Amino acid sequence: MAARREAETARIESLTHDGRGIAAVDGKKVFVAGGLEGETVRFRRRKRRRSFDEAELLEVIDSSPARIPPRCAVFGVCGGCTLQHVSAPRQRAIRERALRDSLERIGQVEPERWLPAIFDPADDGGWHYRRRARLAVKDVAGKGRVLVGFRERHVPYVTDMHRCEVLARPVDALIDELSDVIGDLSIRSRLPQIEVTVADNATALVFRVLDPPTDADRERLRRFAAERSVQVGLQAGRPDDIEALYPEDPAPLSYRLPEFEVEVRFAATDFVQVNGAVNRLMVSAAIEQLQVERGHRVLDLYCGIGNFSLPLARCGARVLGLEGEAGQVERARDNAARNGFRSCEFWRADLDKVDGSERWMRERWDRVLIDPARSGALEVVRQMRTLGPARIVYVSCHPGTLARDAGELTRTQGYTLESAGIIDMFPHTGHLESLAVFRQS
Repeated sequence: MAARREAETARIESLTHDGRGIAAVDGKKVFVAGGLEGETVRFRRRKRRRSFDEAELLEVIDSSPARIPPRCAVFGVCGGCTLQHVSAPRQRAIRERALRDSLERIGQVEPERWLPAIFDPADDGGWHYRRRARLAVKDVAGKGRVLVGFRERHVPYVTDMHRCEVLARPVDALIDELSDVIGDLSIRSRLPQIEVTVADNATALVFRVLDPPTDADRERLRRFAAERSVQVGLQAGRPDDIEALYPEDPAPLSYRLPEFEVEVRFAATDFVQVNGAVNRLMVSAAIEQLQVERGHRVLDLYCGIGNFSLPLARCGARVLGLEGEAGQVERARDNAARNGFRSCEFWRADLDKVDGSERWMRERWDRVLIDPARSGALEVVRQMRTLGPARIVYVSCHPGTLARDAGELTRTQGYTLESAGIIDMFPHTGHLESLAVFRQS
């Protein structure tokens, strides 16, 4: 059945976990992106689902005192941000309530105490924090230009934007220049996306190309890269198969964790946390809560390139990091060697398929740190009694799977949820990063 397209009016009664307003119309919930609790709004339904509909905000008739002017000119159209109309403290309050609700409803568990929110006090507005992004590219004849930016909120079009207030500098102000340079290429309609990375030491742009660029295309991209002092690469095949275009031998990308005197190198296609300042605070908080002592044996699950493993080794722990992606395991090993850590090993392991026969599963661990993808870590969590750590720190990017795994740890694995709190890793969005601490009961 097609969604209703006429405009409707309703009062927003509450908010979803990602900050969308919830209205009740004819006994059915309608999620209105951009609506705030207590407001009367006009909206148009965009998608109809079995238990709720999704709607586009058309007008705020009766505004909430919590509403503030958004900073971005395309907020409401662009799908990159959903909460710029709410202050930073209010955004954190929404996320804290979402974490509480998920733990109670899904995990049927409540922490003994709540941790203060982790956020960057130097930029409490949450601007220019995003050091990793994937920008969509589309040659739109009707607009006479190539559009570069995030997808629109309600339709799969590229937002017609000219700058971005959350992208890290200098990429925040390069949207129009990227549009111009791609518009000069012969393959302008065959270049669908740009991977953006702003490291501590360099800015890298990887252009996905579906057809080979001409010599003139290559020269145009080199000139742009030289003028803007950025690295430019071309990706024609696999995501990690990148041709360095400028410079021909680029410096490795890196970020520092100065609190632990650690430098982490990474490839442009590796996963790294998008918010560098908050990542530093998160790593420090996680290690503090883990209560690591010199000589402790620590298992770092879903370790990536060593974001937690290397600081743990600096604290004197003997660390084994497990990761499923072979390229990240190799870079983690290289990072450990370059930072001089002999007590830090990295192995490849599929942590979504754990049966208890693994070599590392037959050993005892003093501490375990878990930082999984959105799907969580249920298979590993089900083996936690065997691993036997006295303390666990679980860093999550999805409140639902964290709550599910917390329920498993507390009900069947013999652990108590000591504390939990949010990490404001993604200001102005509905994404919720959080940290939970468990101890043996």
